[in-house]
Amino acid sequence: MSCVEEMKYNLYLERTSFKEARKYIEENSDEVFYVSPGYKIFGDYYLIGVPPIAMGARGKELVFTYVKPCHGTFVMGIEAEEEIRRLREEDLKRPKDKSDKISQTAVTSAASYRELWKK
Repeated sequence: MSCVEEMKYNLYLERTSFKEARKYIEENSDEVFYVSPGYKIFGDYYLIGVPPIAMGARGKELVFTYVKPCHGTFVMGIEAEEEIRRLREEDLKRPKDKSDKISQTAVTSAASYRELWKK
């Protein structure tokens, strides 16, 4: 697959903080999933950010943070039913009681930078 930037996408926030990106995704998505840095999407791309990284589903669109070195953090959406289905199957939602901490099953294990590039 080619670069994420070559895919058809909607841009929602530009050059924002991880905190603001997470807040936007939580407030503007039908479903919210949480992953650790290093989570792989679209088969080829690793997410980077401050954990837990929020990913949202809005209809058929996956809303997520995209970090572009030297340019900052962006929130973008791409139609991705397969990725949304995979997130649902992995059950990466936050517990319903917001006062609870995110359970260990709700966040995938983080991999070191070196481990990511061994593959």
